[in-house]
Amino acid sequence: MTEFEFMKSTYSTAGGECVEVALNIPDAVAIRDSKHPTAGTIRLTPTAWRTFLGSPVRPR
Repeated sequence: MTEFEFMKSTYSTAGGECVEVALNIPDAVAIRDSKHPTAGTIRLTPTAWRTFLGSPVRPR
């Protein structure tokens, strides 16, 4: 199996609050915390990823 090639999100902050995303596998999108890369990943289908990106941001 090909390994995920993670890249840091352009939305990551300089304070270390970062997520990394891997888009190099055709049927999967992987997301992980760059501060704890061995803690695990969240894996989504490309369709779920596009839905997530299109979701509105809700205030807290």
